[in-house]
Amino acid sequence: MEATLHTFKKIAENVEKVILGKREAIELTLIALACGGHVLIEDVPGVGKTSLVSSVAKSIACSFKRIQFTPDI
Repeated sequence: MEATLHTFKKIAENVEKVILGKREAIELTLIALACGGHVLIEDVPGVGKTSLVSSVAKSIACSFKRIQFTPDI
């Protein structure tokens, strides 16, 4: 368990090098990942949602898919 916690802390630190000031969003994303869940991030344009997920995916050598919605959906 301690090794897993250490790994997730390292991933969070790595992502924080790209995404500044979003520690809670990073941690919640990693928790969802650890639980085998899904993540839906909603926010205004330009705040780093795609960059956050891209950085997490690169940190764990995975890919991600992005679905972009329009307001009329």
